[in-house]
Amino acid sequence: MAKTLIAFFSRADENYFGGAMRYVKVGNTEIVCNTIKELIPADSFKIEMMAPYSPVYMTCIEEAKRDLRAKARPELVSLPESIDAYDTVVLAYPNYWGTMPMAVFTFLEAFDFSGKTILPLCTNEGSGMGGSERDIKKTCPGANVKAGLSVTGSQAVNSAAGVKRWLSANGLL
Repeated sequence: MAKTLIAFFSRADENYFGGAMRYVKVGNTEIVCNTIKELIPADSFKIEMMAPYSPVYMTCIEEAKRDLRAKARPELVSLPESIDAYDTVVLAYPNYWGTMPMAVFTFLEAFDFSGKTILPLCTNEGSGMGGSERDIKKTCPGANVKAGLSVTGSQAVNSAAGVKRWLSANGLL
């Protein structure tokens, strides 16, 4: 039986919502992943940095920009022992400066995704997928990287219909 892993990076604390800052206890990406978990049988893994970015949004984005420019690979709190049992990986993350957070690169580079299907999902406030799909293909040679789903973060709680269509189009529903 095919197994699916939902691997996600999500940030709570102060976030940007269509022009305003707001404090949230659960990040937008995690909200969408929780919707996915209600729709399909899947294991999940939260990608967490050992030294997280600042809870202050403007400081966080500067830290993320610094890491992007340095091509940093932040240390993670943990990694799954293996991803061998999974055929499909839903990879979810916010758009940080036109791509994935550098911690997601750390996660991807820890495993061989050859022969696996990767379904990218990117939360953002209007910047879409950025170059993240291209970056996943480059980082995971041999993986089948499907067309991603862009979700407006401030609408994460209302994303179920679009998520269902995307999962169905990719054979998971």
